[in-house]
Amino acid sequence: MSKTYNYEGMFLISQAVAADLSGAVEHITDILAKVGAELISMRKWDERRLAYEIDKNKRGVFILVYFSAPGDSITQLERECNLSERILRLMTIRADHLSMDEMKAADARDELATEAKLRAERAAAASERGAGVTLGAPPQAAQVAVSAPAEAPTAVAEAPAEEAPVEKTEAPAEAQTEVPAEKTEPAAEGEPA
Repeated sequence: MSKTYNYEGMFLISQAVAADLSGAVEHITDILAKVGAELISMRKWDERRLAYEIDKNKRGVFILVYFSAPGDSITQLERECNLSERILRLMTIRADHLSMDEMKAADARDELATEAKLRAERAAAASERGAGVTLGAPPQAAQVAVSAPAEAPTAVAEAPAEEAPVEKTEAPAEAQTEVPAEKTEPAAEGEPA
């Protein structure tokens, strides 16, 4: 077994994976444990637009991790991350420039857990709102309003007494632009009119 070093790892995950942030953090922790690394600290570094698309993702979430691991396990860590469908990219460097206290001070796992909880609550609320959405047309939409003449701003279609009338509006304003009439200038003397 080779000598153990301290490392700084930057994991990039997509926003879709970050929707389940606690699952993503657990996945990163499992990969580190699988290669024999000891986690020192972890925090969300940033969420930003990517310089170029990666697997059709334009934005990503960066997770900064400090860990200690045997030197020969880094290639295995990179392989595991390349095989993972949750991790888009990984960058690892030796953290010789930081002391152990500085690495431990960067630990923000509590804030990461809080954000994961908030993201899960937001996702649950969004799914509740989306639960009533259907892909088919609603029953009252089966009756189509009769198109109105162009002069009338709105028209109300005939509807059965038990249902509310359906209102039909005109096309958007940009579709109703009028073309100005041609301007005619008086002909100068000697020119045909």
